[in-house]
Amino acid sequence: MLKIGTQDDWIARARAVLPAGGFGNFDPGIVIREGQGARVWDEDGREYVDYLIGSGPMLLGHSHPEVMEAVMAQLPKGQTFFANNAAGIELAEEIVRAVPCAEQLRFVSSGGEADMYAIRLARAVTGRDKIVKFEGGYHGMSAEAQMSLAPTRAANFPQAIPDSAGIPESVAAEMLIAPFNDPDYIRSLLAEFGDQIAAIIVEPLQRIVPPEPGFLELLRAEADKYGILLIFDEVVTGFRFAYGGAQEYYGVTPDIATLGKLIGGGFPLAAIVARAEIMAHFDKAAVGAEGWLMQLGTLSGNPVASVAGLKSLEILRREGAYERLRGLGRQVMGFAADALDEAGVPYQIVGDETLFEVIFTETRPIDYRQVLGGDAARTARFNAVLREHGIFKSPGKTYPSLALTEADLAVTKAAYQAAAAAL
Repeated sequence: MLKIGTQDDWIARARAVLPAGGFGNFDPGIVIREGQGARVWDEDGREYVDYLIGSGPMLLGHSHPEVMEAVMAQLPKGQTFFANNAAGIELAEEIVRAVPCAEQLRFVSSGGEADMYAIRLARAVTGRDKIVKFEGGYHGMSAEAQMSLAPTRAANFPQAIPDSAGIPESVAAEMLIAPFNDPDYIRSLLAEFGDQIAAIIVEPLQRIVPPEPGFLELLRAEADKYGILLIFDEVVTGFRFAYGGAQEYYGVTPDIATLGKLIGGGFPLAAIVARAEIMAHFDKAAVGAEGWLMQLGTLSGNPVASVAGLKSLEILRREGAYERLRGLGRQVMGFAADALDEAGVPYQIVGDETLFEVIFTETRPIDYRQVLGGDAARTARFNAVLREHGIFKSPGKTYPSLALTEADLAVTKAAYQAAAAAL
């Protein structure tokens, strides 16, 4: 039973037992007590409209009644088995039906774990070691993913810069870093290293930066040219951009994709998906000991997460779901644009209607370095005033959800007006 205390009490307790006072995910200066629909409340009872939505998975809103009903029906039957279960199999079938590149899949517990296995799978399939990653791209916490995720100094491409202590120098030697949305650079890089590269891993929408027209198509063509596997990290965009994800939305099919967030309905679940001949490397009987990729996890395919995911996907299949989501996103984008136009502050709204952010810059950024070039002081002030006026969001992303109501939108509009005026 949780003890009752003020938010300051909980923050003090967290500082005693958690490094930096938090879980490593979000601002440790706020402790969330509960969520319902598109609202969350902190431990002091302050109410916010939630545009963080758990860093993306709560697209339907918190405690959606149909999802909760499915979860509560499963709980008396058992929490986890470390064995196949019907809900996990049914969810796998639905994902394969939906995602263009998917013929088979393996479940894991987090998107970062899925990305780690996707990189390892590409190496197993191709027999090559090098991986191309785009500067600023987020692919979890593996050693490979922690290369040039958020470098504070500009290195010459394709040099990889570690973002964390504890990573061997040998990892950097196998990573090639490229600027996002630069066709000429990726062509020249692959011309030099193409026969050594196992995979290109890319977020189809890199954090909030959309691909320039033709860029994903170029990656597909160049990967085919050199026998490289193209990995789409769709942990964020999967089932958010469209039911078939960004690969459906943009019309470009990768060899391998990773999924997370939405497929677990708010519970820990992720997946690696690909064609059957690629996924065969998870089957020792099919490929032999030399080609076999070992993969297991205590909670992989967890039945509680699977039933939550199944119900979430069923709701997303209903008529008008994606049109409504994009319409809500356009409204919130419009609130920000109208308020900032009136304030006369230079800005760009970067991203997609389902995931975007305001960047305080004169020109539209198309890669990590250009996003980094925005006015950080204005961004911090803007986000602080939004928080003061009841908006709960990441410092770098705004996630609309299908749970937003007219009352939520009214709070949002007023908050954007206040934040713009404060600049």
